[in-house]
Amino acid sequence: MTQYLRLEEIKLALADDESLLEIKIVKILGCKKEDIISYSIVKKSIDSREKHNILFIYSVDVDLKQKNINIAKPNLIKHKAKYIEQFVYEIPVVPPNPSRKRPVIVGTGPAGLFAWLVLARAGLNPIIIERGKAVEWRLIDVGMFMKWNPLDTESNIQFGEGGAGTFSDGKLYTMINDPRSKYVFEEMVAAGAPEEIMYKAKAHVGTDKLRILVRELRKKIISLGADIRFSTCMTDIEIVDGRMQAIIVNWDERIECDTLILAIGHSARDTYEMILSKWLDIVQKPFSMWVRIEHDANMINRSQFGDACVSPKLGTASYKLVTHGTDTRTVYSFCMCPGGHVVAASSEDGRLCINGMSEYRQNSGISNSALMIPVTPEDFGSDHPLAGIEFQRKWEERAFVLGGSDYHAPAQLVGDFLADRPSVQSDVVATTYLPGVKMTSIKECLPDFITAALKKWLIDLDRKIHGFADPKALLIAIEARSSAVIRISRDKETLESNIAGIYPSGEGAGYAGGITSSAIDGLIVTERIIQNYLNQS
Repeated sequence: MTQYLRLEEIKLALADDESLLEIKIVKILGCKKEDIISYSIVKKSIDSREKHNILFIYSVDVDLKQKNINIAKPNLIKHKAKYIEQFVYEIPVVPPNPSRKRPVIVGTGPAGLFAWLVLARAGLNPIIIERGKAVEWRLIDVGMFMKWNPLDTESNIQFGEGGAGTFSDGKLYTMINDPRSKYVFEEMVAAGAPEEIMYKAKAHVGTDKLRILVRELRKKIISLGADIRFSTCMTDIEIVDGRMQAIIVNWDERIECDTLILAIGHSARDTYEMILSKWLDIVQKPFSMWVRIEHDANMINRSQFGDACVSPKLGTASYKLVTHGTDTRTVYSFCMCPGGHVVAASSEDGRLCINGMSEYRQNSGISNSALMIPVTPEDFGSDHPLAGIEFQRKWEERAFVLGGSDYHAPAQLVGDFLADRPSVQSDVVATTYLPGVKMTSIKECLPDFITAALKKWLIDLDRKIHGFADPKALLIAIEARSSAVIRISRDKETLESNIAGIYPSGEGAGYAGGITSSAIDGLIVTERIIQNYLNQS
């Protein structure tokens, strides 16, 4: 395995050409250019704290002819030099066994897709089922819904190939420091994601490229001998003596299996109800609710980059803000979509849910972000395992009615919200939300503790980004699907639920919070399953 020397904190000015990076590396190492076999960028971030001197900060891995350079030299200590070995994700192949039942995966979100890929590469010929449609048809259904057509409760922004993340900004950065992320990103790049996701600190794919990515990943996995079934919903599970025997799909078709990965999304509420009835252990979990706020992207760009905001190198600016609202609740921005769109993310009739997404170029001209306020099980009003779902439904139903009962979203100008007066339809400003907004008083579809926290938070945030609480900025309600409100319990060692053969995984099972962490959790569960098969061989 090749050993590399990692260097961090290498700085280039905004005006510098990236070709200067090699010169900087040579200077830091005190070597000749010929001593370097190659180097690769492993991280690139923007330091915009000084608006007059914006910098790009790099970390690089250098392959040197001489492998024993003394890293205790002051200049190398300054750049945190250390030797590393590149992580290689290895997938063992399980010997064939004609009598073996094929593993089944439920859900084609990141956890399900990567579990499907690895099981296929292990030679296990997995089957993945998806209640929604292939991404090509799903895209049509979502587009039609945004043009006032009826909601398709099985093909929408929540359900369908790729999961809810397919219609998002496609953010890939995560707080989880797991080397498996390298494998995830490599597979994404091979399927059509931009190569820069391998090193950009705030990497994103964009909804337009994600749609291509999941389709190409599907083709690759099928070529490995795996199968996929769309419009196929798991409606029952057969359990005998505490072990799964088969699943029922679409109410009347039986599929025998003894290994099932539950990679359902956080909006599969009917599936939660079914598995609870089968005595799977489910516990309540905190989540967050929020509204979306839309701003002119140019205002955000200038606030983050100053006069340098016109540089094409910087792209559309993002932000991450944290403060404290009332009732001791921490409040923060989340899922910030630079130059993006607010979208209708409902999956149930008569209930309104919104979300944010961006295309790769992030060029809508309007930036939006979620304003998140934590919700705890104590807020649910019941100790029933699914009380959080009923809490979500209550407020989504109010938002639906407040918006006019036609999936228009309730909206309010920030100035009116802070003054506690309703906005009127003649006040409507530019918005990306389709099918449209209804100007009103959004507090009618928000718990009181969220309204109170938002009022204080907006004022605080305007001190951090001048113009954030501009009276003409638009608040759009309501988003209640930040993450699963339950966790399907699993053993820390076997990763099985209390029913043998069932492996909860990903965001919908309560073990992840985004594309990358969900994909990694899918890999972790799959590794355990492959080891089980190897032990049986």
